[in-house]
Amino acid sequence: MRMLAWLGRMGLDVVRGAGALGLVAGRTVLALPRLERRELARALVQFGHDSLPLALATAALAGVIVVLQAGLYIQRFGARAFLGWASGYGVLWEFGPLLLGLIMSARIGARNAAELATMQVGGQIEGLRGIGLDPFAILVAPRVVAMELSMLALSTFTFLVAILFESVAALLTLGLPLRVFYGTFADMLSPLDILGGVVKTGAFGLAIALLSTAVGLSARGGARAVGQAAASAVVRGCAAIFVLDFLLTALLAGWMA
Repeated sequence: MRMLAWLGRMGLDVVRGAGALGLVAGRTVLALPRLERRELARALVQFGHDSLPLALATAALAGVIVVLQAGLYIQRFGARAFLGWASGYGVLWEFGPLLLGLIMSARIGARNAAELATMQVGGQIEGLRGIGLDPFAILVAPRVVAMELSMLALSTFTFLVAILFESVAALLTLGLPLRVFYGTFADMLSPLDILGGVVKTGAFGLAIALLSTAVGLSARGGARAVGQAAASAVVRGCAAIFVLDFLLTALLAGWMA
């Protein structure tokens, strides 16, 4: 009986969460033509510019780690010439979008949910409605647009930095010349491989923005609700990223086959 009750509560939570997410997404789309541009500019600086150092540092480390890990198997099977293709494919398709999504979920998703939860429990969002202003046009739509634009811009920089550090790591640790690394990278990777990483990055950004916004707006109570909203936004954002990664990898791989 306890198991059934637990499953019932879980089912209701999932239905409530999906309903709240759908409502936020729908109202955000309707508010897009009236979004507050100053809030959009502030969010772009906060989400994109301020996240750039952390994203680049993570990309550099990820590139080196991918080469070190892949190098073990590449050397074992005598396929050093394919390291450029293997490491580039891994970064473009998997590690780049996934690591960037997790970083942004922890850094921006938590902050976004905490800010909106603070305004919700403090009555500021209700106050905006009271004077005839739409909170979705002022607070939500700019954050969703800023997150999408920031993720796509950051993905370009992180992919380039990761591949650059991969080539340097391959040269220093395996003695692989740069022309060989970039030769296989250019010959065996297609624009569709880059498109796959961009699609994943955009989907992750949208999921982080909508989930953190929905969690923040649904906060009720006092200061504890703000902390719970921040933690919940990170957990749900990371879970959504892994689910989307699985689904998009299956769909895109089947489409490109």
